[in-house]
Amino acid sequence: MRLERKISETLIREALEARDMAYTPYSHFQVGAALLCPDGTIYRGCNVENAAYTPTNCAERTAFFKAVSEGRRKFSAIAIVGGPRGSSLTERDYCAPCGVCRQVMMEFCSPAEFVVILARSPEDYREYLLEELLPMGFGPGDLTEKNGL
Repeated sequence: MRLERKISETLIREALEARDMAYTPYSHFQVGAALLCPDGTIYRGCNVENAAYTPTNCAERTAFFKAVSEGRRKFSAIAIVGGPRGSSLTERDYCAPCGVCRQVMMEFCSPAEFVVILARSPEDYREYLLEELLPMGFGPGDLTEKNGL
């Protein structure tokens, strides 16, 4: 499943705007995410660092947690952009979600349907299905009665 180009570009622009809000006084690596609900609602997220490092929250999880805190549970796609503050994203590799963020996506999204967009700009991006980024992922379906749990 691939998104219409216009939808992908809109999500990327939203992620770029979210990136500007990142709080990264330690790594200076700013990430923005834009999470799409089936009805077209978009939730933005940015990474928020903490001096103790472990409480740091990624942009992707920030977007998911904002949406979930407002009662949303179904999602279609997410766009992710990231790189060092002040750098041109076009000079970097694509910014992929960490393993913890992929696991959060697995909690709420169908791996065969959820689209993950990794972008450097609205014109320069790649789309993946979650199952491509998290093969053999462990999710809610693994904790059902049919599996003896």
